[in-house]
Amino acid sequence: MIKVNYNIKNGLLKKVIIKGHANYDVCNKDIVCSSVSSIAICSINASLRINENSLKYKKQDGFIEIDSICEDKITQNILMNMIEHFKELSNEYPKNIKIKE
Repeated sequence: MIKVNYNIKNGLLKKVIIKGHANYDVCNKDIVCSSVSSIAICSINASLRINENSLKYKKQDGFIEIDSICEDKITQNILMNMIEHFKELSNEYPKNIKIKE
């Protein structure tokens, strides 16, 4: 199961930790894992393209940690949009991904 934990402080998304594997299907055919990775990396890249100092992140197999540095509206909207996408996936695949604040 993929677990997404995020921290909101004073109305701002500060940290997101994504860990685990969905186990929906075998490696390289798992649509849930692929979706989570794609959503996370697209969100990270969009934030960094707009402001290269907007966030820091670490990525390893089965683990992504995002630390929001910038409190601007665009970065926050991108990151909150990422969380909303994860929630939608969790609604569709509740046995494979859990979201927790």
